[in-house]
Order: sequence, then structure tokens, then C-alpha cells
Amino acid sequence: MKLIVAGASGFVATEVIRQSLSIPKITSVIAIARRAVSAPSNLNKGADASKLHSVVLDSYDNYPDDAIKQLAGADACIWTVAITPSKSRGMDFDEVRHVCHDYTLAGLQAMFKAHSEGGSPPLRFLYMSGTAAERDQNKTPIWMAQYCLMRGETENQILAFAEEHKGAVEACAAKPGLITPPGQSLKAVFATVMRYVMALPSVGVKEISAAMLHEAVHGFEKEPLENDDLVRIGRQALKGAE
Repeated sequence: MKLIVAGASGFVATEVIRQSLSIPKITSVIAIARRAVSAPSNLNKGADASKLHSVVLDSYDNYPDDAIKQLAGADACIWTVAITPSKSRGMDFDEVRHVCHDYTLAGLQAMFKAHSEGGSPPLRFLYMSGTAAERDQNKTPIWMAQYCLMRGETENQILAFAEEHKGAVEACAAKPGLITPPGQSLKAVFATVMRYVMALPSVGVKEISAAMLHEAVHGFEKEPLENDDLVRIGRQALKGAE
């Protein structure tokens, strides 16, 4: 299986890549980023770093022919490119939308084009969104409404693309809450507080990475994958890998 990881230099994508190199069914990992990506230093025993191939793009909305050739034949893509809610607060919203929405749709179209030139259908496209993303565009979220509606609109358009190309593309949104790194007790306490104060759930980065990899390899159990689904699937996948 050939897997694309988009936004490969990011926090979650780094863990996705680290785990993917230990999964026998995954034979090639294409890491897309705006700088070269190498294998993480803390690989699991038995991991095969030679499966990792770095593809550097000037922009996530521009895929030259040589990039398309390297993406050709991919079976699945885990898309992690985004601007987080906290980082978006100090940015122009048009820029935030361009990264979170426009880049994603351009990437999906590029993956589809590359897949049609050498892959066996369907292409699985797993979009890492967020628990607060609102698909119902008639609602007004109480927290960061413009951002949450934009992320929900992006989910809608990804699913519409998959429906338009039914049989050739399968799409799913992963909707985590706060993603916590391993071994950071203060952030774990903060996540617990946020869960009760703002009803914001949390998931560990190892768990969400394992869950998304499991779904990319084995097919989507359901759509969307809510935070509790990601915790459950991730824990089962990690246990099975022991």
C-alpha cells in the first residue's frame, strides 16, 4: 500500500509517519511538505525508514508534473494541513481559509489526478478536521463561528467530491478535540479542564495517529470519525501492534 501524508512536517503527521514505517501493509510513505522530511529518530523496533519518500512543494495548491508522478499509484492520503484555532486568532481570515480550505481541495484534486494515473480505486482521503467544525452552514457556532463554519464547509466539499466520483474516491473526516502529546502532564490536566469547562474532548497524538492509519489501511468504519471513535480505534490499533 502506498500512503500519502500531507503536512508531513507537522506535529500529528510526524507521529503518523513514525508509526506508518512499522506497518507491514504500508510499503511506501510519501511525505508532502514545504521542506524535506526525514524519518523520525524514535522509530519502533522493526520500522523500515527506507519506505519514506519526501516530496517538497512550494505551495499546497500547486502540484508540478514531477510531484504528480511521485504521488501516482497512491492508495490513501491522510491530510493534516491546517491552521489551528489558536494560531488563527492573530491571522487574516482570508489566509486562514486559503490554508485550511483551498489547499485541502487543491490537494484532493491533485491526489485524484495522480491516483487516476496509476492507482487501483478507490482512493481513500482522510481529512483531519476538528470536533467543532460545523457542517450545517445555517448554524452559528458559539465559539469561533467563522472558523468552525469554514472547516465544516471544507468537510462538506470533500464529501461532495467523493460522492461525485463515487467508486473512485472514499472520503472521511477525523474530528478530534484537543490533541495531546505523550508524557506532558500539564497539558493532560489542561485537556481534562477543557473537557469539563468547554465540553472539549481530547485524544493523544499516538492514538489519533494510530486510528487514522488503521482507517486508511483497512477502510473507513464510519463517517465522520468523532473524538471518541479516534480514541477507541487508536487504542485498539496500538494494542494490536504491541
